[in-house]
Amino acid sequence: MAFHGWPAEALEFYEGLEADNSRTYWTAHKHIYDRDVRGPMVELLTELEPEFGEGKIFRPNRDVRFSADKSPYKTTIAATLDRGGYVQLSADGLAAGSGIYMMDADQLSRYRHAVDDDETGDELRALVDELIKQDVEVTAREYLKTAPRGYAKDHPRVELLRHKGIIAWRHWPAEAWLGTSAAKDTVVEFLRLARPLNDWLAEYVA
Repeated sequence: MAFHGWPAEALEFYEGLEADNSRTYWTAHKHIYDRDVRGPMVELLTELEPEFGEGKIFRPNRDVRFSADKSPYKTTIAATLDRGGYVQLSADGLAAGSGIYMMDADQLSRYRHAVDDDETGDELRALVDELIKQDVEVTAREYLKTAPRGYAKDHPRVELLRHKGIIAWRHWPAEAWLGTSAAKDTVVEFLRLARPLNDWLAEYVA
């Protein structure tokens, strides 16, 4: 079936789950999750696949083994795309991301080397500046407080050297258009904006 957005019931489902994150609530409302939350996400990923690759939806259950928060269910539905991209829906609205959330040691070494190089580093700086002009947030899960070991604290791209990952991110509040095909158009526009960042990461980091 074609993607036509998420109905209001999808957001209401997550509002209820935030208020009552229990197996009882989940079991009683699972048919709404399947029909109004997961169903549209599957449709969206199917339509995105030709351009952005296969999509994979995260499990709704939280891994609580090492967490003080024992709430059993995630209050978002999220998926990744093989060619770069992340889509998320919650009671707060729609969000999309792209990039590398957290780099492993080898990736981080290559990333810092590329940022340090004037040619590739300035290329990344220009890509980031352009995304920011387009109202896209460029952020990271973790930052160093200062330049990494071996790099000057006054390095011209020190703010990028401090990143331990780098992602483009955008969030859209819950509004009526989420229930229409405009939700797909919005995600596609974002992913295309973020593609140069992904290409840079693919060439120099991943």
